[in-house]
Amino acid sequence: MPDNAAQLASPSYRLAALDQDFLLSDPMRGVRFLLEYAKAEEALRTWGVRSTIVVFGSARVGEHGPGRQADWYATARAFGRLASERGGALGAMGPRDNVIATGGGPGIMEAANRGAFEAGAPSVGFNITLPHEQSPNPYATPELSFRFHYFAMRKMHLAMRANALVVFPGGFGTFDELFEILTLRQTDKAPPIPIVLVDESYWRAVLNFDALAEHGMIAAKDLELFQFAEDAEGVWTALLAGGVKPGGCIELQGAPTT
Repeated sequence: MPDNAAQLASPSYRLAALDQDFLLSDPMRGVRFLLEYAKAEEALRTWGVRSTIVVFGSARVGEHGPGRQADWYATARAFGRLASERGGALGAMGPRDNVIATGGGPGIMEAANRGAFEAGAPSVGFNITLPHEQSPNPYATPELSFRFHYFAMRKMHLAMRANALVVFPGGFGTFDELFEILTLRQTDKAPPIPIVLVDESYWRAVLNFDALAEHGMIAAKDLELFQFAEDAEGVWTALLAGGVKPGGCIELQGAPTT
């Protein structure tokens, strides 16, 4: 009588949840997409993260970098601490609001997470797998440091709890995230959250927003979707004026959520 060794060794006999070859196959792409949503969602709920303040900016900015880099890093760090202390991220007895959330990597992201860390508050790092591997910075809360394969799911998690967006100088990746949120706001696919660009001289030098309106590529009122600030206090003041509530969610105006 033959034994059943071949059946036991067959990939088809593996439990589906433990079969990595199956889970990483092309037909399971949708399942992997769902898993990336569910894993981060469960952790954020466990930590009581109800809302966030998303901070974008270059991974190339150093604490002791040349030119204005050191100032940008210091401002992001100061803002991460200020927002965490005043916004409601420290509330251990209830939902945490205005928790700092970044892309999880170095540079501006590190600075913002570092400020939250120094305030004793949790912060989120939404990392992404890249060809040149991105390592998580050491200041995001370990239990809230995630890694995504899909940019789309990472962007969804960045947007869906955001009370505000603060954008520091950056390059292509920063532009991508900025225009993602601007487009959601322009099309009313996201709540009317405040968007603040730090260092007006930088943004005016690299992007001619006014020219877009002059050429009819955007409406003049679209220029009101964002504003500028120069330091941590200025950013916080702009966020409060834009509807951010310390210790609570933003005051929405009936717009659909992401």
